[in-house]
Amino acid sequence: MVQISGPNGSGKTSLLRLLAGLMQPTAGQVLLNGQPLHSQRSELARNLLWIGHAAGIKDLLTPEENLSWLCALHTPAGREAIWQALAAVGLRGFEDVPSHTLSAGQQRRVALARLYLDSPPLWILDEPFTALDKQGVAQLEEHLAQHCENGGMVLLTTHHTLARMPAGYRNIDLGNWAV
Repeated sequence: MVQISGPNGSGKTSLLRLLAGLMQPTAGQVLLNGQPLHSQRSELARNLLWIGHAAGIKDLLTPEENLSWLCALHTPAGREAIWQALAAVGLRGFEDVPSHTLSAGQQRRVALARLYLDSPPLWILDEPFTALDKQGVAQLEEHLAQHCENGGMVLLTTHHTLARMPAGYRNIDLGNWAV
């Protein structure tokens, strides 16, 4: 697990977006296995799960429909798996309600339920603890640590102090750097 920290505007999100292949650098290049990242989109898609700082869900869709749609882009998931993922993030009973009726924390949990469905080795998460209550934070910390302990990797930004850090945890503080 690598945590990118730094003050607002220090480039944390930009760095994650560059590493996830969502942005092109204005100078230089990002390499994956010695090759330019932009030339390896399929490799990147197979090995990476991106969840940005916004929930990224459609307000008019239900949590189940949102996850079904998001998973269809990579690894389709059945209804039972989606319901289990929603239960894992504390949303049992909210599977079929319009997402716009959910609180910000519940909408964030819908987005984070993807972590229970997709299993690429690298998770890149921008401010994943945003809008979560204490229970949600503790549960997410545990899930991230388990992913790392099972051989996965997590690259995240957060202003939250992590209580559960897996072996090999590193923090990169951008401080006054510019990305």
